[in-house]
Amino acid sequence: MSRVVITGLGIYSSLGIGKEAVADSLRAGRSGIILDPTRKEMGYRSGLTGHVERPQLKGLLDRRSRIMMPEHAEFAYMSTIEAMEQAGMTKEYFEENETGIIFGNDSCAQPVIEAIDLIREKKDTMMVGSGSVFQVLNSTVTMNLATIFKLRGVNFTISAACASGSHSIGLGYMFIKQGLQDRVICGGAQEVNIYSMPNFDALGTFSVREDEPTKASRPFDRDRDGLVPGGGAATVILESLESAQARGATILAEVMGYGFSSNGQHISNPSIDGQVVSINRALKDSGMTAADIQYINAHATSTPAGDGVEAEAIYEVFGGKVPVSSTKSLTGHECWMAGASEVVYSMLMMQNSFVAPNINFENPDEHTAKINVVPETLNLDFEHFLSNSFGFGGTNSSLIVKKWK
Repeated sequence: MSRVVITGLGIYSSLGIGKEAVADSLRAGRSGIILDPTRKEMGYRSGLTGHVERPQLKGLLDRRSRIMMPEHAEFAYMSTIEAMEQAGMTKEYFEENETGIIFGNDSCAQPVIEAIDLIREKKDTMMVGSGSVFQVLNSTVTMNLATIFKLRGVNFTISAACASGSHSIGLGYMFIKQGLQDRVICGGAQEVNIYSMPNFDALGTFSVREDEPTKASRPFDRDRDGLVPGGGAATVILESLESAQARGATILAEVMGYGFSSNGQHISNPSIDGQVVSINRALKDSGMTAADIQYINAHATSTPAGDGVEAEAIYEVFGGKVPVSSTKSLTGHECWMAGASEVVYSMLMMQNSFVAPNINFENPDEHTAKINVVPETLNLDFEHFLSNSFGFGGTNSSLIVKKWK
């Protein structure tokens, strides 16, 4: 079995563009959440969202490449070129060395809606344009990036709701561990346009604390009233230890364990048992015990039911001492990207010896009081972390990462 290491990280999120800006926001506990008036005009119950700037790709990519990409593929391109630079990889390197790509993505709402609206108006499908078909497909991120970077290895998209980004890293890890690939570009991407989240808003799952946007996302807090949607993209470059060492790469960390499960119950309600199975499977795969984990990046999205269930699952496996925070208090719920971005966020914390605060955690409830939620930035030199991601349909994913020394 090959050991699997991380050699590149990239992030494009509401906390900033690039690792340095994002690390600063994490340490400062600086929220990226705003009130978007266009959502209110459209009829959203909640106008809250994580704010992500759309990148300017003119000058970076040719026009043909640009017209194939919806916004979340653009975000993924930006996070991937940052990760490639850190890993010391180029398109020329990929042409000579087989490399795979697995990304998490679960929606392409804007290009679908815009295409249908145009067809209805013009009564002519030919008005849509040749790039539209590549924007509307759920695999738009992987197909675009594989083409742009000349990738010749495994190439597919993971569609697993809010665990998509985490499962992408888990599967990349498994491909390398089994010797089927030497390196895989993994990650997650999430669109943030007004067309991407109205169905969720219709469920009443979003916070309506619009008078104070930065205080709306309140994971684990007793007074949480719902999540805030966010987005962007995150990239994690995985590589076999042999490959990284052979090319003299700087190794950042080692992926030690991947756990997964399906609740097999309600389509949207979480399950303590399912989450415990996922966490314990990751621990078993890593060869570690619960006592070895020094920080937990929780999935906690700021929903009344979900946070309490996760708190109970964490308490069942780890007790109440290990530091826990949900970076969704700062970013909102980045959905299909979250499992990948939260690995990047945790990596940045581990590299800089701190734990980002779970902001807006003011009063615990009977469940969240059992665990050690960190309400303020904690200076901590840690070497092992667990990242949890759970999604609709009962899909669960847990990743354990160890600092490279």
